[in-house]
Amino acid sequence: MSRYRHEYKYLIDAGQEGILRVRTAAILRPDPHVRSDGSYLIRSAYFDDLRDTCLEENLAGTDPRSKFRIRYYNSDTGRLTLEKKSKRRGMCLKESCSLTEGECRALLAGDTPPVSPDAPPIKKALLTELFRRGLAPKVIVTYERIPFVYEGGNVRVTFDRRLTSSNDVGRFLTGGYAQRPVLPTGHCVLEVKWDEALPRFIRDVLTLDGLTWTAFSKYYMCRRFHM
Repeated sequence: MSRYRHEYKYLIDAGQEGILRVRTAAILRPDPHVRSDGSYLIRSAYFDDLRDTCLEENLAGTDPRSKFRIRYYNSDTGRLTLEKKSKRRGMCLKESCSLTEGECRALLAGDTPPVSPDAPPIKKALLTELFRRGLAPKVIVTYERIPFVYEGGNVRVTFDRRLTSSNDVGRFLTGGYAQRPVLPTGHCVLEVKWDEALPRFIRDVLTLDGLTWTAFSKYYMCRRFHM
């Protein structure tokens, strides 16, 4: 069952990344889904309405707020996921369902695919809300993630690098589109997520109090270049 989780993001430079990755690797294990180099590639198409409500809510810090995206990993379009990410009182909730390639193409074209009566309730709910809010794809967000996990507290520590944006949403599934780097040179985004409590030894190793916290999402970071 989905639940709200803590999620903190920090913009760090190459020197900080190098130190923190070594420290993190010493106490946490890599996510089991990584490639041989310890990373995986994430590509997402984010949705918004004609008034860019999601973008404006992120900029204003509206609480609560939510946004939709379609996501796949390591260029594997055989496993597509529709996700709704909500934020409330500084905590995040992710609801998701699988999509077929046909359903994905319909959504990318601004259409709502038909939902069969036997579809999972979460899929019916997400597609209905997406249609009701008049959402359409706005930007492709791509980045490389180096993830670490710790079972106690369901902790995830990730280093997100090479963040790029593209408004060529029609090529979301095929690639081959121009991508614009988003982060300052040599920087990445450190994300720390957990359920009830972040173990003290992880907090101490990451020295979170000394890092630069960022309130903006990757969606906002990428959309600002295409506004």
